[in-house]
Amino acid sequence: MGLSSLKVVILCGGLGTRIRGVDDDVPKPMIRIGDEPILVHIMRYYASWGHREFVLCLGYKGDVIRSYFTERGTVTARDGADFAVVVPDPAGDWRVTLADTGLNTMTGGRVARALRHVNGESFMLTYGDGVTDVNVDELLASHDRHDRAMTLTAVRPPSRFGEVRYGPDGVATSFNEKPQTSEGRISGGYFVCRPTVAGYLSERDDLVFEVEPMKNMVRDGQLSVFEHDGFWQCMDTHRDWELLNELLQRNEAPWKR
Repeated sequence: MGLSSLKVVILCGGLGTRIRGVDDDVPKPMIRIGDEPILVHIMRYYASWGHREFVLCLGYKGDVIRSYFTERGTVTARDGADFAVVVPDPAGDWRVTLADTGLNTMTGGRVARALRHVNGESFMLTYGDGVTDVNVDELLASHDRHDRAMTLTAVRPPSRFGEVRYGPDGVATSFNEKPQTSEGRISGGYFVCRPTVAGYLSERDDLVFEVEPMKNMVRDGQLSVFEHDGFWQCMDTHRDWELLNELLQRNEAPWKR
């Protein structure tokens, strides 16, 4: 596979119920960080590594995402509810497939329905609500070395609460607003998949990617792990959204390259 350009499949169809109140008129991936939706930040990050072909798995309020890209690009093909769009970018045009993967489909079903757009090739996969500074070249090289169906980027989750340390006298010695936890790792998305992933999927509406497919990959020894100790942040809550905007406003956004 090498470090050649891969298509990037992005899950954009969920309800995003935990972040209600920021902007209820748009799906979660279209909530803005600064002037652009978080989805565009994610796509721009991949594009900075040379990966400019995207398959967006649409569901809840997918028309908002569809309109955003068709208004900014040129529609080159249409297949039912699916659109292919070329979006101009100074660093190289993006080729975006807007794939209708169903209103209530779970993540596994969405990935399965996106497979026809990756043409039996290896591809990258992530969620439409998390940003990182992961080294994509190193991630792909690790995936190549392990030769498994899928590689998962394992991150240390940021704490949801401020961490305070204090001495026996009850006086605080330090306070860290958003520390990374030192114990354990979680899936940060930013997967790399071989075509053999298809054998773990079906287009069932209720298929959750993180349950049956991933557990079966573990059972078969087909899930490898790439450890990332740098920045990673999902946008699950109003506070997460505020944090990401603060980082961008201070020109301290690690995902900007």
